[in-house]
Amino acid sequence: MSATLELTEALIACKSVTPADGGCQDLIAKRLQAIGFHTESVVSGPENFQVTNLWAIKQGSAGAQGKVLMFAGHTDVVPTGPLDKWESDPFSPSIRDGLLFGRGAADMKTSLAGFVVATEEFVLTHPNHSGSIAFLITSDEEGPANDGTVIMCERLQKQGQRLDYCVIGEPTSVNHLGDMIKNGRRGSLSGKLRVKGIQAHIAYPHLGKNPIHLSAPAIAELVATEWDRGNEYFQPTSFQVSNVHAGTGANNVIPNELVIDFNFRFSTESKPEELRNRLEAVLHSHQLDFEIDWVLGGSPFITGNGNLASALRKAIQSETHIDTELSTTGGTSDGRFIAKICNEVVEFGPLNATSHKINECVIVDDVEPLKNIYRKTLEQLVA
Repeated sequence: MSATLELTEALIACKSVTPADGGCQDLIAKRLQAIGFHTESVVSGPENFQVTNLWAIKQGSAGAQGKVLMFAGHTDVVPTGPLDKWESDPFSPSIRDGLLFGRGAADMKTSLAGFVVATEEFVLTHPNHSGSIAFLITSDEEGPANDGTVIMCERLQKQGQRLDYCVIGEPTSVNHLGDMIKNGRRGSLSGKLRVKGIQAHIAYPHLGKNPIHLSAPAIAELVATEWDRGNEYFQPTSFQVSNVHAGTGANNVIPNELVIDFNFRFSTESKPEELRNRLEAVLHSHQLDFEIDWVLGGSPFITGNGNLASALRKAIQSETHIDTELSTTGGTSDGRFIAKICNEVVEFGPLNATSHKINECVIVDDVEPLKNIYRKTLEQLVA
């Protein structure tokens, strides 16, 4: 068994359902301490939702840290779901038919193991590396994400810690290891819309005011609106309704309120305040009596094809002979926080097909190549 696969299995065996870390970060910290890293554990959050964060750094020999490459990720995993649906215990790593099964195998304990072993090999062969290597690992990515990477980035910024490059180990590959990396992410803006009506008996509609009927034309207009046209890196901004609720449960009552949950996934062509203003203008034009609670989940960020993306693409080509696609698709990630203090942020990891699913797994034969890609990226940027 390779060192990477062995560490992956050890991490999977740690029960780390968010916000628990389950001992993962202790395993990682001890490995990094053994090769000269300074490590620090930061516990945050309320007593009933304690989050563990690991910061680790090994200075380069160039003075003033040289270029700093940070590996970032999370040790927490989503709940397992029904245990009787799993073919094996989700926290007892199991290899069958060339696949390694276990909760967190794809998202993202294989990547974490790859980070660590790649760094161990790199330090062994480049003991006087000019650049610095850092790790930022949290147990609050799959949860609310209020006490993890976001507070660590604020802390690093206050300390004046410079970051030049960041690789996040999210599972980004689609059909083959290395066929896609994320060099940015769309923003996420959510809203809870409450449209007010007047409750009445459904047989006497003239005595009521039906918020469902009143809202339907406005919602149709919002769905049909072109918010922007995107750009070379981003798809056009999309508006989607996720939940609709109204009524008392009786079929003879006009409801007094309609509640609609919606979300914008937006590109760098749109700003949150512009989207808010445009949506509210449509609602006003339909003379609706409404309130909206807005939540900005994250702003879009884009790295483009800079030094980091270029180095990672070369490493992937060298290891897998695949020409990588740069993409900004998918949901939000902790990259939205890191991009505020680091200009070049990319995400790369194993196949994403089974993330969060029953019988989550990775291809065993992808484990070593993934580690090698991380090591070759280090060799290009901080050797």
